[in-house]
Amino acid sequence: MNKDMEINGKDDLKSPLLQHPNDVVITVSPSDQILLKKIRTLVFKVVGITCSSCVASIEAALGKLDGVHSVAVSVLQGQAVVKYVPEVITAKMIKEAVEDTGFDVAEFPEQDIAMCRLKIKGMACTSCSESVERALRMVDGVKKAVVGLALGEAKVHFDPNVTNTDRIIEAVEEDAGFGADLISYGNDLNKVYLQLGGISSPVDFTIIQDSLQSLDGVNHVEIDVDEHKVTIGYEPDIIGPRSIIQHIQKAGTGPNTYQATLFTPPRGGETERQHEILMYRNQFLWSCLFSVPVFVFSMVLPMLPPYGNWLDYKVINMLDVGMLLRWILCTPVQFIIGKRFYAGSYHALRRKSANMDVLVALGTNAAYFYSIYTMIKALTSDSFEGQDFFETSSMLISFILLGKYLEVLAKGKTSDALAKLTELAPDVACLLTLDAEGNVISETEIDTKLIEKNDILKIVPGSKIPVDGIVTDGESYVNESMITGEALPVTKKLGDKVIGGTVNENGYIRIKATHVGSETALSQIVELVEAAQLAKAPVQKLADQISKFFVPTVVLVSFATWLGWFIPGQAGLYPRVWIPTAMDAFEFALQFAISVLVVACPCALGLATPTAVMVATGKGASLGVLIKGGNALENAHKVKTVVFDKTGTLTVGKPAVVSAVLFSDVSMEDFCDMTIAAETNSEHPIAKAVVEHAKMFRQNNGSHNDLFTEVKDFKVHPGAGVSGKIGERAILVGNKRLMHLSSVPLGIEVDKYVSENESLARTCVLVAIEGRAAGAFAVTDPVKPGAALVISHLRSMGISSVMVTGDNLSTATAIANQVGIDKVFAETDPLGKADKIKELQLQGTSVAMVGDGINDSPALVAADVGMAIGAGTDVAIEAADIVLMKSNLEDVVTAIDLSRKTMSRIRTNYVWALGYNVLGMPIAAGVLYPFTGIRLPPWLAGACMAASSISVVCSSLLLQYYKKPLHAYRESR
Repeated sequence: MNKDMEINGKDDLKSPLLQHPNDVVITVSPSDQILLKKIRTLVFKVVGITCSSCVASIEAALGKLDGVHSVAVSVLQGQAVVKYVPEVITAKMIKEAVEDTGFDVAEFPEQDIAMCRLKIKGMACTSCSESVERALRMVDGVKKAVVGLALGEAKVHFDPNVTNTDRIIEAVEEDAGFGADLISYGNDLNKVYLQLGGISSPVDFTIIQDSLQSLDGVNHVEIDVDEHKVTIGYEPDIIGPRSIIQHIQKAGTGPNTYQATLFTPPRGGETERQHEILMYRNQFLWSCLFSVPVFVFSMVLPMLPPYGNWLDYKVINMLDVGMLLRWILCTPVQFIIGKRFYAGSYHALRRKSANMDVLVALGTNAAYFYSIYTMIKALTSDSFEGQDFFETSSMLISFILLGKYLEVLAKGKTSDALAKLTELAPDVACLLTLDAEGNVISETEIDTKLIEKNDILKIVPGSKIPVDGIVTDGESYVNESMITGEALPVTKKLGDKVIGGTVNENGYIRIKATHVGSETALSQIVELVEAAQLAKAPVQKLADQISKFFVPTVVLVSFATWLGWFIPGQAGLYPRVWIPTAMDAFEFALQFAISVLVVACPCALGLATPTAVMVATGKGASLGVLIKGGNALENAHKVKTVVFDKTGTLTVGKPAVVSAVLFSDVSMEDFCDMTIAAETNSEHPIAKAVVEHAKMFRQNNGSHNDLFTEVKDFKVHPGAGVSGKIGERAILVGNKRLMHLSSVPLGIEVDKYVSENESLARTCVLVAIEGRAAGAFAVTDPVKPGAALVISHLRSMGISSVMVTGDNLSTATAIANQVGIDKVFAETDPLGKADKIKELQLQGTSVAMVGDGINDSPALVAADVGMAIGAGTDVAIEAADIVLMKSNLEDVVTAIDLSRKTMSRIRTNYVWALGYNVLGMPIAAGVLYPFTGIRLPPWLAGACMAASSISVVCSSLLLQYYKKPLHAYRESR
């Protein structure tokens, strides 16, 4: 979503916490009518504010406008925050009012865009989702609408000044003919839901709403008067849910005291899914109650004389008991239980399209009304003999309902991975209250939803971390496998970041909350996966194109089938014995036509792609690979070249000592101590790496002394190193240039060590004591473990690897040789990286770029697939198509392999769905009947249609068993 759309999103600036003395905040007293309406917040810059008189003129201009609730103008920031009622006044009118006072307005949101999510009920195939999309896009004010068939949801971006959620839902229900419920409006993760107590009159609601809307950071208040509940949208940088609850409690005056307690609204999607499952189950059971006796009366008892003889008893003329019972039992199934097919057909035909409901309605109506015709003929004739098809109609509806029931059960499992992610965060947390010296005053167990930024939380061993934060005390190992897929626990100490939803393994730690609500990594992961599951893959276009002419084609084929059997039958062009006893050519041909109608299945085609994408994106998220939609998934499987950045991608991105040697009789302990003393004051990354290595060596050898001799006469030699005196001994630490400048002789052994390491792109730090070379450290940015294996595995997959880096050619070539990359582009700036990718694309190859997502953003955008690596706590990297949540190159292989497996599964689904229709329709039309005597009765054709949808969903579910290829490779060795 672009920034213009997120007017009231998490990135908006709100009223400043600290007001300048010249700032003015006024509240315009609104009427009760305005208070009951939604209030929105508008933030913009005012150019030219210098003093309080400037503020006063702006305040006066805006304060007299109807619909303006409050105005806050900051001299310090040159910013205005205006709360207004969009039903009364528009943002444009507010801007014009400020400009009329003589000030320029900057950073003004040109368009106020809101977002809502809807649960769409009753969609069965691609034409259904397309119809809903068309209906939504026709609504004035709707800017973008995306409908996900497998998810059964729609995401709509709209201008709240032009339309609202009620009008959008009405468009779905009235224009498209599908049920719709509002799941969320705006950012639900930054909302708090409260149950109110102490309410005695309607005035109390007005007091509470007025009080809440006056709070800085509150941008949405919605009160349910009947249920005594309030929904509050807030800005977590400014205010939190505990502060809001306390404010409500203080809003009461005198004997009136209000209470507010947290309540959790039911999850819309899960509630709707359970309701849908229950509905289809109940409808199937009710239909069985009627259709099973119909089947027994028509198919079973007549085969078991004398038990079925009573069915032949004539009631009036040729109307027997069996036909009358079948009619009585079939009618409720056709018109009451099966009314959903009539409703679906009506809405589909009204919008000039056709779906599965049309096929089912045509087939069952043909069977039912022909049976009515047969019954009337039997009622009015004393010699008529004919067969009814009441069992065809009722059994067909029953089998289709069974299929839909099994289908919604299976579809629910496609989002299991996402459901598991949402349940990772714990329900409660332990909040600490500290005094000024950091001592614990009290511990309180609170609901996780009440955590605010900068709260100090206690995390005990074995408990889950509730929100993102930083460690302020203690040390522990944290299991992050549920977020990043990394199996080994990660050490966390003072200052380290922790992710909400991960598990503290063995130590006690305190953390300070830094990200809450929708800003946590877990929330952003869920948001990304949900967006990916709504997005359509390009391969879905095949199903969309087929769906446009599928149903009309099936109807024509069905009619042609009827003609193809009826006319030759009447003309005697095939043997009369082919026609079953008690049937004539018309009835015989009608059975084939109905079978063709109901065996054709557009649902399987529509579900082939979205169900596979849903399972794959969910599975990828659980493995630490976030795929942003079907487009990225489809493009990744075509990749033939992967371009790697060097620093931070192929390498660790941090200098480290890889070897240390002595050139004199100085002990290694003494050598390390003197190096630490000399380099400890240096801020250079290489110096820090040397000090860290030396300290680690001393600790490993039993020394834990952190006090080292102070260096005297310390001097920095820019570009060369440092010098000084430790005790009575002079020390030099630096490169060869420093040694030459200080006339330190370097022997053959030293020169050999330096040249060998420089050929491997390592930096040598030489140490001289008392004018003699004492030893050296070799420092490099080490290659990540497993990088060579990843490059080798990509080669085995038919994918070539290229390195693009801003580093010099010798260093880049050395790293490339270590990992097995043949092609290197060195000394390239960020825009040059993007140009290199375009050059590769011009050669006809599909290119993926793997980078850190910051310096490499131009290249990530230019590539066919951009992969941001090491972004587990910063998921919002817009440039990348795929986010690899941990700094593990193996996930590059995982992302490409998962996309290949998914596309293979989608192709399998299409082959199954198309193959089923291509084979099923001729068999239903009776192609095999003249040669084998095999024909497909309509009720069995309906069962086959239901089975095809279920088989496609189950085929997609097999992706849940996907394993990382390199893990499988290691297990096989």
